[in-house]
Amino acid sequence: MKRDYYEVLGVIRSASLDEIKSAYRKLAKKYHPDIAGKSKEAEEKFKELSEAYEVLSDQKKKSQYDQFGHEGLKNTFGQEGFGWSDFTHFTDLEDILGNVFGGG
Repeated sequence: MKRDYYEVLGVIRSASLDEIKSAYRKLAKKYHPDIAGKSKEAEEKFKELSEAYEVLSDQKKKSQYDQFGHEGLKNTFGQEGFGWSDFTHFTDLEDILGNVFGGG
């Protein structure tokens, strides 16, 4: 089970973006492979820190995470999953079907 991203970065839920950035930078310097060496533990910690920062520094992802936890991040299109918001550039159903099925 994944740890709470706020806990990973050592910040409170109401932390500002600047506080989140500062916490990430401090911890990333400590666990970065170029500094910490080739330790598997440090590598995993650095990956965990980077993942937490990626979510908490992005307002949309942070909002989803705050509301739904890790499950909320699976509801967007791309690396995390699928979301209907990715189809807002289509004007009607024919455009959507044409793009999906190669006709229209």
